[in-house]
Amino acid sequence: MHTATAPSVVALHGRWTADHLAVPTTWQALQQGLQLAQAASAGGRAPVWDVRSLQRLDHTGAQVLWNAWGRHWPEQLELLPAQRAMLERVAQFSVPPPPVQRTSLTALLAAMGRRMLGLLAHLEGAVRLIGQLWLDLLHLARNPLHAPWRDISGHLYRIGATALPITALVGFLIGVVLAYLMSQQLRQFGADTFIVNILGIALIRELGPVLAAILIAGRSGSAITAQIGVMRVTEELDAMRVLGIAKGYRLVMPRTLAMALAMPLLAVWTTLAALLGGMLAADLAMGLSPAYFVTALPKTVDIANLWLALAKSTVFGVLIALIGCHYGLRVKPNTQSLGQGTTASVVTSITAVILVDALFAVLFKGVGV
Repeated sequence: MHTATAPSVVALHGRWTADHLAVPTTWQALQQGLQLAQAASAGGRAPVWDVRSLQRLDHTGAQVLWNAWGRHWPEQLELLPAQRAMLERVAQFSVPPPPVQRTSLTALLAAMGRRMLGLLAHLEGAVRLIGQLWLDLLHLARNPLHAPWRDISGHLYRIGATALPITALVGFLIGVVLAYLMSQQLRQFGADTFIVNILGIALIRELGPVLAAILIAGRSGSAITAQIGVMRVTEELDAMRVLGIAKGYRLVMPRTLAMALAMPLLAVWTTLAALLGGMLAADLAMGLSPAYFVTALPKTVDIANLWLALAKSTVFGVLIALIGCHYGLRVKPNTQSLGQGTTASVVTSITAVILVDALFAVLFKGVGV
């Protein structure tokens, strides 16, 4: 840009293209020149804009120039026909920037109200889903021969059997890490044998069920939401409603029963893998033989801890399945809603598992200890 040829003439030079304007020094020089031209125009003098000397002008440069003119044509303008055609296209299709939204107390209260209404809608949907599940279970108890056993067995295989490798691997590694870290601390006090107590209580009562539930929430809970959400996108749920097929009986109940059956088994499997890892790490780090570990474990850990872990795992499974189905049924027929619902399902499931585990820890603090 050059403004020194005449006091009332703004002559543009160079290449006003996207790649050239992306250079920081070029952009800063351009902004300074445009500010000088706008100051001259605001001082009562209407400058003559001469665009003919530009080497090249693309739509990005034309948009910058159009914004500098205040989104209206200047009084005096000299340009070539091709440049005028490009500026006219920019003027025709350019939209003004969105207005700046000022945060006020009213807007904050309105946003809080919308969030509360959304929370109430989620609670209403959850209560309705739980109530329908109870009715479906009663119908299953009255007519067991007409139940969707094939769906239940299929979900049980996909949720439980296919998750055995990953849960065993993670559980084994967690057991190794815990045993190795605790051995360093217990050795300072000569309390090597107490590693069996700590590992037994921690893994059987807490870490085993919670770790399995978190893995299943991220693996199978998201899959449940995605499956039902895709059915919404492809209008399969609408087809089921037209055919008179109950969504709760064929979609929610089989997944919930499969998850309730699979989660206790997965919790025991994960706990066994973690105990195996802890036993091997204790043997290597502290010299405690596996035979001593296996013999001392039943004496130090009460059987009530195992029953408590199984009960927690069943509740975890039901919660994960219901949350996955809830968000899957609320998916709108678009891909963006499907992604948001799957993410919300995983986050809500993991949060619910941790909250329920804390509730169990408080309510049953005197059991098995």
